[in-house]
Amino acid sequence: MPPRSARSNDGEASANASKGTIATVERAVDVLLHIAERPGPDFGITELADDLSMSKAAVHRVMASLKSRGLVEVDERSRRYSLGVGALRLGLAYLDRIDVRRMGRPALERLSERTGETATLSVLLGEHERIYVDQVTPDREVIMSVTMGEPYPLHAGASGRAFLAFLPEETRETYLAARGLRALTDRTVVDVAELREVLDRVRSDGWAMSSGERKAGAASVAAPVLSHDGFPVAVVSVCGPEERFAAHVDECREELLKTVRNLSLQFGWSSAS
Repeated sequence: MPPRSARSNDGEASANASKGTIATVERAVDVLLHIAERPGPDFGITELADDLSMSKAAVHRVMASLKSRGLVEVDERSRRYSLGVGALRLGLAYLDRIDVRRMGRPALERLSERTGETATLSVLLGEHERIYVDQVTPDREVIMSVTMGEPYPLHAGASGRAFLAFLPEETRETYLAARGLRALTDRTVVDVAELREVLDRVRSDGWAMSSGERKAGAASVAAPVLSHDGFPVAVVSVCGPEERFAAHVDECREELLKTVRNLSLQFGWSSAS
């Protein structure tokens, strides 16, 4: 058995090595987050060192390690670094594991409480329909409620149009060209030219409104939850009885837009997307 002093020295060396490893990992994480959060496609060693108050030698070691794992890549001519394919894989892996219903539930609860109306969450079912997957109803005598899991066409109602307006153009045009648009009520927009104009306004405004178009007597505003690629992963709506809803639709819309913006940020969307 080695002397106690030798064991003590070994322990101190091991602890110091562990601290050094942790510090290196922390520096690497700081560099990655800095590159991800700052505008601009690439960065130089000096620039990163100044921004992060690190020595250029330390930044260079970190970047060499990140480069070897594919987390950053370097332009050999300019010697400037940018995020690599490995970083993209990490981001996509995170997004793939997000449960939109689990993440959306607290937001729906707050939205319903603040508006005094029903808040809903819809997801796509294939390329032509959507379904409600969650709702939160207010604590009042007269409310609107929706049926979970029942498919609805994308052209009918605010939630459907919020999807249709923000889908890729090719997908949207295929929908409009391939389907005879079915009327769910006498107010459902089924003329393709008119619907295109409506969808243009929805894309421009960032939200859709419906009054008796999916269900007689019901009114709603809806807006998409956007992912990192700018396409909708879900749609949130606020809905209520048509006459009551009309009296505070502006308030409902503002609360809705705050909600979908916060949710979209969690799905990787940014205003620069």
